[in-house]
Amino acid sequence: MTLSERLSAIDERIADAACRAGRDAGEITRIVVTKFHPASLVRELHELGVREVGENRQQELTAKRAALQQDQADGQEPIGDELRWHFIGQAQTNKAAAIRRSADAVHSVDRVRIADALHRAAEDDSILDVLIQVNLTDDPARGGVAPAAADALAEHVLALASLRLRGVMAVAPLDEEPASAFSRLRTIADGIRCVAPEATWISAGMSGDFAEAIQAGATHLRIGSAITGPRPDRG
Repeated sequence: MTLSERLSAIDERIADAACRAGRDAGEITRIVVTKFHPASLVRELHELGVREVGENRQQELTAKRAALQQDQADGQEPIGDELRWHFIGQAQTNKAAAIRRSADAVHSVDRVRIADALHRAAEDDSILDVLIQVNLTDDPARGGVAPAAADALAEHVLALASLRLRGVMAVAPLDEEPASAFSRLRTIADGIRCVAPEATWISAGMSGDFAEAIQAGATHLRIGSAITGPRPDRG
């Protein structure tokens, strides 16, 4: 299948899943994750109408956005600022400034230190959209705040003027049915909305489990290889 065919196929599946859940597919944002793929693929996606892209690594995010903001040697127009760039990987405090310069939204705020680092990195009066990443596993080494601590972290983020709390993000555990995990995330999201009514985003669901995420109320899906194809061999 071509890139266009894969994108259309996923959009059809999203629409079907939304219909089964009694939801409007138009309220669901499809983020195409381009991890390890070149900036040229992002340009192809843009030509197909994609405007929301996601990156796991700060270096890739910075490089791709910069490449697509520059005039191309072959005369192509810069498109970097026409896209909305989502940072969805684990954020490190020493890279907070670089992440903030390139990301329009950060899905992986999972501790006070990274929230504070992103806030301190503000260079003007711009506001950065952020989500609380929740750890749905029993492994404390996995990314994400413990569910019991999510409300407290949300309240901390709300006190940082340069950050705008948008909602929650999570990855379904490998040893649990996605529907069950995403149902728990929905409960956590509902709790956070008690202190932040405008935090309506639920970033959940990837190539293999986005239908279950939609059923549980996901508003943002992070879909990679099902659209982009296999990731290039990095040697």
